[in-house]
Amino acid sequence: MINLRSVTHYFKFTKQQRTGIVLLFAIIIALQIVYFVVDFSIPEKTFPQEQQWLSVQSEIDSLKTVKYNAVPKIYTFNPNFISDYKGYKLGMSVQEIDRLLNFRKENKYVNSAKEFQEVTKISDSLLAVISPLFKFPDWTQNKKSFKTDRAEYVRKEYPKKEKIVLLDINEATQEDLMKIFGIGEALSFRILKQKEILGGFVSMEQMKDVWGLSPEVLFELNTHFKILTVPNFKKIAINDASLKELAQFPYFRYALAKQIVTYRSMNGNFKNIEDLAKIKDFPVDKAKIISLYLEF
Repeated sequence: MINLRSVTHYFKFTKQQRTGIVLLFAIIIALQIVYFVVDFSIPEKTFPQEQQWLSVQSEIDSLKTVKYNAVPKIYTFNPNFISDYKGYKLGMSVQEIDRLLNFRKENKYVNSAKEFQEVTKISDSLLAVISPLFKFPDWTQNKKSFKTDRAEYVRKEYPKKEKIVLLDINEATQEDLMKIFGIGEALSFRILKQKEILGGFVSMEQMKDVWGLSPEVLFELNTHFKILTVPNFKKIAINDASLKELAQFPYFRYALAKQIVTYRSMNGNFKNIEDLAKIKDFPVDKAKIISLYLEF
């Protein structure tokens, strides 16, 4: 049997201890009452502009929905005026684009999808994809009517213009350039400096890269100057050039040169400009011009 005297020994307290126990229970009960009575939740803050913000956000969300659900509009174009970048986006190779550009240099035009394929040598599958986008002039579809209208046209005689002698832009001096209206000492110096950096121009399109030339001045330059001889410059060996050498090429700069070296080390040598164009931030619109400065 358990000795009750030994147990009751633990429940003997002094007067001060009993008072402390009573006060402790009183405090616990008081805290419990405060917990259930007092609301400790944090009041939600409101702003005067909240409703205005919500309405603006709702309008933005609705506009996003309209944008994502919108069907893209398809624009037709005349394939005679396809640029390098446009042809690349359509899936044409550099050789196919060059065939069309050389055909146009002879002042000739394609007037049907079939003629376009005969000139560019594109595949039937690619033609089937892009030909619905072609838009040829109305007169090409009704040549008989056009010839009749032409016969009724009375030709007027105009005084002959003085023939413009074309100069090679790579042979032009500062004095030759300053003869163009709108080009002074500063602009002519920039053009010659750009030629020096590149080793020579390969396309008149490169005039657009010279800062400060207005569209009117560019037109005059193309009227008086052409690329008559390809300059003899040292090409960049794209598969062997160092990061420093690539970074010094005006069309690359350091960031793109670093990506080229990284891509080359991970995927092997570049075979053509199409491989190089796969790199992020590569200036695809200048791919044809850049390829003339590279050696694969």
